[in-house]
Amino acid sequence: MGHLLMKPFPVLSLLALLPLCALASEPSPYVGQETRVIKSLSPAEQADLIAGKGMGFAKAAELNGYPGPAHVLELAAQLQLTDAQRKQTEALFKDMEARAKALGAKLVEAERSLDELFSIRQVTQENLVRALDEIGSMRTQLRAAHLSAHLDQTRILSKHQIALYHQ
Repeated sequence: MGHLLMKPFPVLSLLALLPLCALASEPSPYVGQETRVIKSLSPAEQADLIAGKGMGFAKAAELNGYPGPAHVLELAAQLQLTDAQRKQTEALFKDMEARAKALGAKLVEAERSLDELFSIRQVTQENLVRALDEIGSMRTQLRAAHLSAHLDQTRILSKHQIALYHQ
């Protein structure tokens, strides 16, 4: 019995290491992402940005009662759009989509440039700030393109059509 009391240290040391072992066995949430061409964007995100998709940029408008042109066109029959409303909505959508595609492509390129600064180990505080400013500006412009389309769409529809849209 006396020799058990003499050797508690190794057992306690091993017990103290157990939480570290548990942490080491947890995979990083980024596993596999190191092989991406642009580390911060998945291939699907890149494709969506280049295609001008909404990606939740207009959620503030949509969820607060401002319909978007893509969904209005999908619901044209149920909303009983007039020919003039349909033409205005189609033009609005085409304009928004063109701006979103152009800005999305620029955003992907800006993210690619940022990633390259890190991959070639040429990132400095100055070029990091410059790259982030560019990315932030692109994201702001892209979100504005989507949100503005919702504002414009609301002006095209009647209050009754907006109420139908939300049903």
